[in-house]
Amino acid sequence: MKNLQLIGLFLVVAGSFLPLVRIPIIGNWNYWKVDNTLAVAVWGFSLLMLVFILINKTKFVRIIAFLMILLFVFTIVAIKLKSLDYFSFLPFKSWQSTFAGIVKLSWGWFIEFLGVALILIASRKNIKTIKN
Repeated sequence: MKNLQLIGLFLVVAGSFLPLVRIPIIGNWNYWKVDNTLAVAVWGFSLLMLVFILINKTKFVRIIAFLMILLFVFTIVAIKLKSLDYFSFLPFKSWQSTFAGIVKLSWGWFIEFLGVALILIASRKNIKTIKN
């Protein structure tokens, strides 16, 4: 199961370079273009998770995986709120929401969440009790 966890970790790290946000005219942004601090946090969690995978600390791997999910959800919410704030100069709320709607999430998020899901699936314990 360690191999499946390492594949999931690879997907999370590779996902940080994939397009996460699509902005017309400007183009695609990955984690490094969205926010460097969040990208460093993802890589820091990934490094910590790699250490825990290598020393077989399943409980800590699951904790870090849930923290990564929270970080991904926080990033998505922050992107949506920032896009609303970016167009706050427009006079009407309907215009603000319309222009904020042009900022779209891209397919890279699927890879990010798939990687964390693989890690969680591989780190669950299958404890079989033998009944006498």
